[in-house]
Amino acid sequence: MEDRATFEPGNFVKDFGKVLADYWERFLFLLPNLVFAAIILGITFFLAGKIKGILRSRLGGKAHDKITAEYIAIISKWIVFIIGLLLAFQALGLSGIAGGLLASAGVSAVVVGFAFKDIAQNFLAGLILAFNRPFNVNDTVQIQDTLGRVVSLDLRTTHLLTFDSKDVYIPNGIILTTPVTNFTRNGLIRMDFIVGIDFNDDIGKAIQLIENTVRRIEGVQRENPPYAAVDELSTNTVNLKVFFFTETDDYKKGVVLLKGKVMQEVKKALLDNGFGLPANVLELKMYDRQQHLPVELTGKLNPNGKEKNN
Repeated sequence: MEDRATFEPGNFVKDFGKVLADYWERFLFLLPNLVFAAIILGITFFLAGKIKGILRSRLGGKAHDKITAEYIAIISKWIVFIIGLLLAFQALGLSGIAGGLLASAGVSAVVVGFAFKDIAQNFLAGLILAFNRPFNVNDTVQIQDTLGRVVSLDLRTTHLLTFDSKDVYIPNGIILTTPVTNFTRNGLIRMDFIVGIDFNDDIGKAIQLIENTVRRIEGVQRENPPYAAVDELSTNTVNLKVFFFTETDDYKKGVVLLKGKVMQEVKKALLDNGFGLPANVLELKMYDRQQHLPVELTGKLNPNGKEKNN
């Protein structure tokens, strides 16, 4: 018969103790490197956060451009973190892993680019928007059918707050390939509206009255004075188009509310000075089948044919 190996608890404990002792010796040998790597990672995290905060405050304060400052701060943070991670690998003696990470960075970028095409596209688009700066934070812009104030430009989307308090997040890739209308960049915007006067009214006097009235309203630009001109000879009225400039720092107050106030003041001035604002005239056509217009009098008539008041 063949001799069978028997399980001896004493040998197992002895072998297990040798394995633990061997790993303990290796741990003590690597302990200085582990401590050094931990210190490097700690310093890296501290420096990454510190650099991000400094760049965000310094660049944003000097350039008054929070979008570009935020992007530079975020990218700098990640660069510092990656450098610190590679140094930690080197401290642990894992230079092969560090070199492999750098060597495979190009391949990984291609693979990730195909796997996350939309995310990569929006990220790169956001990077271009941050440096191209078609808008800044708090600018009023219109992108496609969305009109609102820019809240932030993130790595993937741009956050707009509409005037009816809706938060809209538009992918940066769409913004990069879509016309963007910035109402704030120039600082001024021209507004217009149409008011109709009677054909018998003096057009020249009406235009002069409108221009003087609009010029006195607070918020209307004096450097670019308002003006009015005949826009159309419609069926019932002579339509005058009124133009005025205003600042767009606060688009909602400076444009939307101001336009309503200007229209009210123009209407009041025209009526107070005897100008007519005629309503639309309705034409009633009688066909051959109905020769007479039926009229019903609700009041009683006096013997002389006049209506008697009740």
